[in-house]
Amino acid sequence: MLGFGHRHADRFDGVMRLAFRADGDGYEHHGAVEVRAVAERVECRVVAGDPTTLRAQVARVLSLDHDGVVFDEIGQRDPVIGRLQRRAPGLRPPLFHSPYEAAAWAVLSARRPARQMADVRQRLSEEHGAVFELAGQPVAAFPAPSQVPGVESFADLSPVKIERLHAVAGAAQQGRLDADHLQALGPDAAVAELLTLPGIGPLYAELVVVRATGFADVLTTTEPRVLAAVGELYGLGRPATAPELVEIGEGWRPRRTWAAVLIRAAQHRPDPTG
Repeated sequence: MLGFGHRHADRFDGVMRLAFRADGDGYEHHGAVEVRAVAERVECRVVAGDPTTLRAQVARVLSLDHDGVVFDEIGQRDPVIGRLQRRAPGLRPPLFHSPYEAAAWAVLSARRPARQMADVRQRLSEEHGAVFELAGQPVAAFPAPSQVPGVESFADLSPVKIERLHAVAGAAQQGRLDADHLQALGPDAAVAELLTLPGIGPLYAELVVVRATGFADVLTTTEPRVLAAVGELYGLGRPATAPELVEIGEGWRPRRTWAAVLIRAAQHRPDPTG
């Protein structure tokens, strides 16, 4: 989950444990929740934080704030998407906890192995954030923006990365990384806003916008794995070009983000229908 969650565990016990910075007030407050799927419902038990704020935030993180019926209809129109939906029924894009945490992850993980930097993020959260017990296990929330400037050195983090983390924290304190703010800007302007942060290039700016802000209909044309997968699935015999992806993606509106994530996630899963 999110690059540093239960997908790295040996097994999943049915509880999604989330500890994070809560929306609002420059991400100064934390949230801790236990999420379970019960029958056809998703239950969110709030352990720490404001329940109204956190339930809305978790809905965004799990892409439950958009109508899934619309996505089912896309699968009925597009046989490729329909086949992948059968391979991964109910899949919706899991997002980062917030644009703030996604931007911090972009700085941490740039040009470094993701697994290694997930460990760094974990230690940074344990030492400078807050730790909660969720369903019997300790889970650490990332440091608040006001705490980050106090991190002047840290094992496995270069001075440049620490300086860039400070810049991300400053932007969060100014409200520039609020999800509502970036949504109001729209995808293109939100990317431009993120590009003003040191260490955030075009790829990571799009990552934050697409996988943290909650836009459901943004199509990224620069992701090589998506281009390769679309070329294979749609019988091109080679990776799709950006214009070809845009043309094919017209059939995925208004859930182009969801379709691209589904393609990445379910391309090689077995087809239950054979």
